[in-house]
Amino acid sequence: MSNGVRVAVIKGDGIGVDVTEATLAVVDAALAKTGAAPLVYDPIQSGAGYFRDTGVDIEPGGEKRAGEADAIFLGAIGLPSVRHADGTEISPHLRLRDRFGLYAGVRPVRAYPNAPQRLADPRAAGIDMVILRESTEGLFYSAAAHGRSDIRGDEEVRDTLRITRKTTEKLHHFGFRLAERRKARGKPGKLTCVDKANVFASMAFFRKIFDEIAPEYPGVEVGYNYVDAQALDLVRQPWAFDVMVMENMFGDILSDLAGGLVGGMGMASCAEIGDDIGLFQPAHGSAPDIMGQDKANPLAAILSGALMLDYLAEKTNEPGLGDAAGLIDQAVEKGFEANRLRPMEFGGDMGTKAVTETVLEFL
Repeated sequence: MSNGVRVAVIKGDGIGVDVTEATLAVVDAALAKTGAAPLVYDPIQSGAGYFRDTGVDIEPGGEKRAGEADAIFLGAIGLPSVRHADGTEISPHLRLRDRFGLYAGVRPVRAYPNAPQRLADPRAAGIDMVILRESTEGLFYSAAAHGRSDIRGDEEVRDTLRITRKTTEKLHHFGFRLAERRKARGKPGKLTCVDKANVFASMAFFRKIFDEIAPEYPGVEVGYNYVDAQALDLVRQPWAFDVMVMENMFGDILSDLAGGLVGGMGMASCAEIGDDIGLFQPAHGSAPDIMGQDKANPLAAILSGALMLDYLAEKTNEPGLGDAAGLIDQAVEKGFEANRLRPMEFGGDMGTKAVTETVLEFL
């Protein structure tokens, strides 16, 4: 590992800059604590602000450099005031997903002590689940960034929902392996297939592939839910679920709903993993209204940094990186337990810097 583990860093727009800087400080401190070699960062300019200033959404050669790194860390991209001529927002990250085949969108959802609980039921304190969202096809196959919509004048637009066997097999294998790993750590290790197989042939195909793969993982309990019933169950009994695997658009919607159960998007970490590279980012937007004001909750980004270290530990066979990921997770957990993490997002008194300093202290 002489030349170091390389991470492409796209700070992006708005609070993306603030939360990325917070994350890198915490990642560096955790690595120093475990004695692992520091990561090598390659900063890449990209985002809506960069587009406004230059007319392109990522610096020349930036996409290629991102793909050559061991992982990509992204702060947040988008400014509501900066749009393409068709009204859609600047979204180079969707292109990165597509280009590098980042099919496995991993969205952990976990309740922390002293963080807001939106559900009155005491069982909500134990919410600990993962939404696994396919991230390259489904309805997002037609995302405007890809130019695949069938636009018929000003009268009609048709978007295609695409499900392929190749990607769906990889996704389901990923889901079963994730459930196995969680079971080994004392979690239920149950995998629920979330679809709309009763209405759409594409979704029946998605479920059929799930059923073909399930026998290869006899230790994993399986379940099924239509997406509308799953939305209901996430409010009614979220503690009944462990890992849920689903199409892209369904995952986009349900992961935000699930995030709301455990405080908000400021806690929503995210990994998007392909065969060769992973991209890690907080699931929240760029919130330009609070950028640079020391108000953003950096914990979603910091927890995404821990997901990145976990991924890199497996990819590079460097267990020290995994140890550093564990330290970050513990620091956040202990900070909440001691009621020392009180982000403004939850009505607390701590901005980005104070939250970051407290996590560093608990490291």
